[in-house]
Amino acid sequence: MRIAYLDCFSGISGDMFLGALIDAGVPPAVFEQAVSALNLEVRLEISRVNRSGISATKVDVIVNGEKDAPREQQAETSEKGCSQSHSGPHEHAHDHDHELGSHRHGRGLKEIREIIRAGALSESAKNTAIAMFEKLGAAEAKIHNVPIEQIHFHEVGAVDALVDIVCAAVGAEWLAVDEFVCSPLNVGGGTVTCAHGTFPIPAPATVELLKGAPVYSSGLQAELVTPTGAATVATLVQRFEPFPRMMIEKSGYGAGTRDFSGHANVLRITVGDAFAEAIAGEGARATQASATQASAARTSATHASTTHLSSESITVLEANLDDMNPQLFGYLMDRLLEGGALDVFSTPVQMKKNRPGTLLTVLAKPEDTDRLAKIIFAETTTLGLRIREEQRQVLQRRWQSVSTRFGEVRIKIANLNGTVTSYAPEYEDCRRIAAEQRVPLKLVMQEAVQAYLKSATK
Repeated sequence: MRIAYLDCFSGISGDMFLGALIDAGVPPAVFEQAVSALNLEVRLEISRVNRSGISATKVDVIVNGEKDAPREQQAETSEKGCSQSHSGPHEHAHDHDHELGSHRHGRGLKEIREIIRAGALSESAKNTAIAMFEKLGAAEAKIHNVPIEQIHFHEVGAVDALVDIVCAAVGAEWLAVDEFVCSPLNVGGGTVTCAHGTFPIPAPATVELLKGAPVYSSGLQAELVTPTGAATVATLVQRFEPFPRMMIEKSGYGAGTRDFSGHANVLRITVGDAFAEAIAGEGARATQASATQASAARTSATHASTTHLSSESITVLEANLDDMNPQLFGYLMDRLLEGGALDVFSTPVQMKKNRPGTLLTVLAKPEDTDRLAKIIFAETTTLGLRIREEQRQVLQRRWQSVSTRFGEVRIKIANLNGTVTSYAPEYEDCRRIAAEQRVPLKLVMQEAVQAYLKSATK
């Protein structure tokens, strides 16, 4: 299983996440195309900076020719803005944040959804971005005790947030990992003063978004986790734990605005393949065995790793449907995939009373079973659901980006015993390029395959 680990020892904000993605290999052009798809007067400024001795990528959003304003400066023009005050020498860690409130000016969630839906983005990226905004809106709605549709982003903050969140969704999709894992989050300290009063950091919206996540404060008097960063974690991360067992492939560092003395204000992302259960178990037994047994265990583990196979448990959810409007299936599949399903498919079946029906099958991680079952019961007409555990073996997969005359395309590559067994261009990349360049989809896919084969022979 391919995973990305977010090491939030200095918290997380929207710009830090984008910087870490770029530093880990996401081409800047991916973000630039996403920004262009929003049709807003905005651009990205990407630079290399140093944060307490760590070289990192910094991403700034330029709106109407100016960088996004610090949080407290935005507050001066916002009816319900927030400003920060801290007992320590540092004002704040991440200037890059966005104001939400129940005031009437600015962009509301309905308008933001429309902007995202109209963009030339993949459906998956659109759904992820909208989910992030809805989590932000839901948190503020609960705090202010107003309906979510009354929540509006401040005009400048809305544009900045759109860029951060849409690029986060697009970048996470490009990274093509099976799971995001996160460390406990360092939230910082100090206070934030709003129109409603003074509150301790983390801010109220951040606390709401981080429910269920492990958090702590290192004592640094600064806001280290912003609401946008918290929404990113709440939407993308499947589990929280210390650094996981993994074979590291690459890593990247994304910089916050401030440079603290003795504290690297960066977010680190590490990408690689998780150890197979069999290999992990073999390694644990080897440490307790004699020298001869340990040698045999290492030989076994080496052989297992060269096969590029891993075994994992999955849950299969099934339901027979014969009285459901077929128009609802597309929406159902989108909801299930957004909910964490590994795969969703349907099979035509003949049911009782000679009625044609559909067998819905969902593959999922065991920990996602209950959530997906609730979606199925809510969105279909079924009265029952079959659930079983199965084992599956999967080939190790990796991604390689190739250049075509139309743009960058990712190629998914599978290996067995050190030999490439299959490769295929990423459909969403090719689909987006075909739509943007107004060329046949099959032509883009053909050129991507040719570019990969050419690179493979070098």
